[in-house]
Amino acid sequence: MSRFVRASKYRHVYGQPAKKENCLENIKVSNSAWDTNMIASSGKYLSINWNASGGGAFAILPAPTPLTGAGDFPTKLPDVIPLARSHTAPVLDTDWSPHADNTVASAGEDGKVLVWQVSADTFEGWGSEGWVPRDFDPVLRIDASPRKVGQVLWHPTAKHVLASAQGDHTVKLWDLGAPESAKAVLSGHSDAVQSIAFNPTGQLLVTTSRDRKIRIFDARAGGEAVRVADGHGGIKGARVVWMGDKDRIATTGFSRMSDRQVSIWETGGLSNVKSLALDQSAGVIMPFWSDNNILFLAGKGDGNIRYYEYEKDNLYALDEHKSSDPQRGMCFIPRRALVTSECEIARAYKLTAAGGVEGIAFIVPRKADSFQADIFPPAPSIEPSLTAGEFFAGKVAPPKLVSLEDGAVSSAPATSVAIPTAVSAPAPTRTQTAPPPQPSPVSTPVTPAPQIVKVASEPIPTPEPPAVTVSPVAEFKAPSRSQSTNIAIDSKADELQEENDKLAAELREARTLIRNLELQVESLKANAKKAAEALLNH
Repeated sequence: MSRFVRASKYRHVYGQPAKKENCLENIKVSNSAWDTNMIASSGKYLSINWNASGGGAFAILPAPTPLTGAGDFPTKLPDVIPLARSHTAPVLDTDWSPHADNTVASAGEDGKVLVWQVSADTFEGWGSEGWVPRDFDPVLRIDASPRKVGQVLWHPTAKHVLASAQGDHTVKLWDLGAPESAKAVLSGHSDAVQSIAFNPTGQLLVTTSRDRKIRIFDARAGGEAVRVADGHGGIKGARVVWMGDKDRIATTGFSRMSDRQVSIWETGGLSNVKSLALDQSAGVIMPFWSDNNILFLAGKGDGNIRYYEYEKDNLYALDEHKSSDPQRGMCFIPRRALVTSECEIARAYKLTAAGGVEGIAFIVPRKADSFQADIFPPAPSIEPSLTAGEFFAGKVAPPKLVSLEDGAVSSAPATSVAIPTAVSAPAPTRTQTAPPPQPSPVSTPVTPAPQIVKVASEPIPTPEPPAVTVSPVAEFKAPSRSQSTNIAIDSKADELQEENDKLAAELREARTLIRNLELQVESLKANAKKAAEALLNH
């Protein structure tokens, strides 16, 4: 009897881990128990929550390519490497800008959101004799909350727009060109926000929370959610990801009986259209969506990565990448950075429990040498569609797409994913016969305005016109004053500059001392290990 087999060009996708010489070793991962992915990636760099002395820090490293090697960079990291150290408490999350491969944002327990820039010469000479690591300095600092900031996420289409999830159960949207106060505050959570995600145009933002609710917000309007639904029954580790240009979101979480689950929800009324029970492991599942209509599910604490093809509200299991080395975190690179000549449709970077980073290339096995257009749909471009000012003024634009064959940039066709008029009022729940009243818009947030500290003179790469430039100081225009007043102001500015230079010198000395102490600690650990081995062998 014949058996029907569903046709799929991704049926035989497999995960190819990088060779040992193309992996990073000697990674010191943060011991923070906060649940994030611990690692993030742009098309060029990785950021890893680091276990460092002297407050919070994260590492910025060149991303090795599993298929072509790590280049000229050493794969076994030295004990002291360049770190981003300006947080005063552990770093909880990082995210790379989709519009600049060298711009990354970080969030920490100190309640701050920092923006960093990686210069082209940062890793010059790395691995050579006499190379001295140089720590990174942020280009912008925002005191976002008196409590911790657990997640940070860049807007997918508008440049210099950033979202952050605070410990006071709110999500704030920032215009980095005018960061004196949040442009929108999304409220209504009764417990900690566990995960946030934008839809492709950035009009809507979805969250999961420890209160077991899923919420969809109008990102610019702020205030209460326009859609609320009961999520997974378990309180532990719910995550959410928007399924590309479809009006669907995927969530992972736990049932009341501690089964790990994955569910699909339609965004119009937040009704559940599909749920699958996976297993009874304890690790949180990290979901990642690929525009090939593939949903990747990576579990913390195990070495497996499941992947499913989405079609007509069904998830069809493709395969499972298995490894004996459990993962502490994972991230996927932007699709525009894939090696198309090897039919690489996705690439993950796995943060291993043993202190390493392993690249995993997901490959469609094909013999053809030409570009395979059917498995490489256009990818989100590095070019933004909007400025921050245009976005917060109400303008909507689809994301720009880049062809992976010739690099041509085009705009995505308009879709009905967001449906702004449809989400302006909450949908009725299953037990209601009439729609609930529309939530009133939130007025000016009652939280105090965050203090902005200018910590570097250079702006974020490729800044916007003056209306959205990063530095508030550059936009300031002083009123006319008398000559004597100007002289006094100039004198005060000179004093402040001198004090700033003095503090910068003290900071450099402190960082040098920290690096020397770290080297001594590593040396003591190595000597203790040798002594223990000598005693055992004696």
